[in-house]
Amino acid sequence: MFELPYPAFDADHHYYEALDAFTRYMDPKLARRAVQWAQINGRMRLLVGEKVNHFIPNPTFDPVAKPGCLDDFFRGKNPESLDIRSAFGELEPINPAYRDRDARLAVLDTQGIEGCFLFPTLGVGIEHPLRHDAELTYATLHAFNEWLDEDWGFHYQERLFAAPMMSLMDIDRAVAELEWVLERGARLVHLRAAPVPGPIRRSLGDPHFDPFWARIAESGIAVAMHAGESGYGEYAAHWGEPPDLEAFKGTPFRSVTQTDRAIYDAIAALIIHGVFDRFPAVRICSIENGSDWVAPLLKKLAKAERMAVDAFRQPPVEAFQKHVSVAPYYEEDVRALADLIGTERVLLGSDFPHAEGLAEPLSFLAELEDFSEDAIRLIMRDNAAALIRPQ
Repeated sequence: MFELPYPAFDADHHYYEALDAFTRYMDPKLARRAVQWAQINGRMRLLVGEKVNHFIPNPTFDPVAKPGCLDDFFRGKNPESLDIRSAFGELEPINPAYRDRDARLAVLDTQGIEGCFLFPTLGVGIEHPLRHDAELTYATLHAFNEWLDEDWGFHYQERLFAAPMMSLMDIDRAVAELEWVLERGARLVHLRAAPVPGPIRRSLGDPHFDPFWARIAESGIAVAMHAGESGYGEYAAHWGEPPDLEAFKGTPFRSVTQTDRAIYDAIAALIIHGVFDRFPAVRICSIENGSDWVAPLLKKLAKAERMAVDAFRQPPVEAFQKHVSVAPYYEEDVRALADLIGTERVLLGSDFPHAEGLAEPLSFLAELEDFSEDAIRLIMRDNAAALIRPQ
């Protein structure tokens, strides 16, 4: 139904992690305290930090939901008033393309996609439960990145661009891990949209982390912030809510107060705490955080500038427009987002093969009916492709 005269470039694809993604290269001395499997009441469950992790209900991913099966649910077309779990429909055996890179390339060919960013499904929920132990965090993320490089590659066939996982808990280890992935050709890295844990909690924009941002700027690599376990449940717990995030089991309170709060705060911190002033070459992309948060953030930034002009080296709204790209949810107003930040900062992000994403990434074209052909090419291909090309 949807075709382009050129291949698209998708900023949000996922793999389903192999069962040994966190254990294959893990330091045996730390393995028990990190990520391990256990059979509990007849089910395979994941233990993280020696506690059962609930981030993903079925971390084996077999069977798994069909791609895009929640499309109508998220568009509000829900005549039977199904809850989100019953809206999944029938599960299916895991497709080889979700765990094998050559099989994924074949799928991209059928989808009309030249290349894609690849993100974890389970991995974006791992750093938070390990936040009390920097050594364990870095050992776990490095083991994961080794697996990722082996099974998927950081730039496989110049089409699959898997994002290794970064943490800023220890700046020396963060820079060392960044150097390791750069040596192996990484084109983008993933950083959690959250305050940096540690003995002293810090903003992502704290000058303490400038060695990391300096190397990011020097290398030209993009930094992706994909939705995941931000730890904001600690705030929700003060209101009597469950503290841990479990996919597809959110409460109305968390949906209203926290769905996009972490990315809002993270981007605000980068701008207000001066990362883009100190390192003008840094590029950030927000993935699977939607875009409804952008307008209120820009409004607040503009007001803050009017109230304290001397606090900003550059207009904060312009800083956003220069340095931040956003992949909106397909059910949002893409036109409104483009008017706010510029068409050259809007990304196609299908979330394939997740249930809440698009079964056919090119169906995103249905949201671009009032865009020019040149603007459509930017959104559907050129903007994302430019992020993984060294500056």
